Amino acid sequence: MAINTLVSSFDHLYIDEISRQSPLAQRLIKHFPQEKITWVNEAPFSSSKGALTAKEFDRSKKNIFVTPFKGQFFKRCPGARPGLSCCNYFVLNWGLQCNMNCSYCYLQSFINTPTLTLYSNLEDALKELESFAPSLKDQPLRVGTGETVDSLSLDPLTLYSHDLIHFFKDYPHWSLEFKTKSAAVDQFLQQEHGGNVVVSWSINPQYIIEREEHGTANLKDRLNAAEKCKARGFRIAFHIDPMIWHPDWKNSYLELVHDLTERFSPHDMPYISVGALRFQPEQRHMMRERFGMNSLVTSAEMFPSNDGKLRYEQSLRKEMFSFLVNAFKNRSTAWNLFLCMETPETWISSTGQLPQKTEGLTDLFDSRLIRKHQSASSSSAKVQP
Repeated sequence: MAINTLVSSFDHLYIDEISRQSPLAQRLIKHFPQEKITWVNEAPFSSSKGALTAKEFDRSKKNIFVTPFKGQFFKRCPGARPGLSCCNYFVLNWGLQCNMNCSYCYLQSFINTPTLTLYSNLEDALKELESFAPSLKDQPLRVGTGETVDSLSLDPLTLYSHDLIHFFKDYPHWSLEFKTKSAAVDQFLQQEHGGNVVVSWSINPQYIIEREEHGTANLKDRLNAAEKCKARGFRIAFHIDPMIWHPDWKNSYLELVHDLTERFSPHDMPYISVGALRFQPEQRHMMRERFGMNSLVTSAEMFPSNDGKLRYEQSLRKEMFSFLVNAFKNRSTAWNLFLCMETPETWISSTGQLPQKTEGLTDLFDSRLIRKHQSASSSSAKVQP
């Protein structure tokens, strides 16, 4: 997406006075027209308290607020919960809210800030990450930036990818993952990198993209962007998540497997993650108010699970996962797939074994890295002023 098109998609840019001299603010004011910029001393729409209404949530996607973040940037993936198999993933958050509009987006379950917030102090995030280096520098740490904001959809404006790619060059055992549903990669392709940057895409059949992933890049553009990154030596990955049931789901996902395997081989990526539709119960009302009942997501029959989320019934999840795994394995047994935020029981019933016993996935699910991170976090906290 061209920068002018991206800028025009927003109603207004609010910049905290304390962020005035930040590189992020200085970049943004070069692209936004003056009439769209307001300098503020407090968060805009601050009269909004508590949970957002559907209209307020929609408005939050159209208004950017630039401000420093005063909390902890670096955290363990929220999927790491008792009873679920965890792939040792960590997240580095540099913003909150997404400019795209997927019907199932989990941000709908907890965001109560009335703007799309971009943190102006990325340098503090990198300092925080650097503080873990003494104990984790030689460990296979996987860090992603796509938990509370899409990693790349706003990157043509922020250029945060440049700072992150440069930082990770000094930590060859660590890997940085940009996770996106956009095709915005041109702005960093010429950056020198250490071979440890993964650019990944959440993908679904085009039928699902058109119905449920509003404002995102189409499947062809996502795959084209992946080919660009591969050509420049960046590692690539894909997340088929969430799988969404519909009457012709098998043919849809067979087409997706065909499109992916015609362009890429198992050697192009270490693994593909797979997950099924899931969301917090409190999210359902927001989704139905925003997207109505014609959505495959809002009309789905869901059941409570042990982690508190609503999910498809386990036998359906098993069927969907087994079908997709077999579709890839029929193309080549070298494909490695793992299930995201799933129980050991679902792993066994879908793939025949636990991830810790699966060739190519052992390191991802090694719990020793979690213990090292917890120890490093404790040590880092002790030296904070």
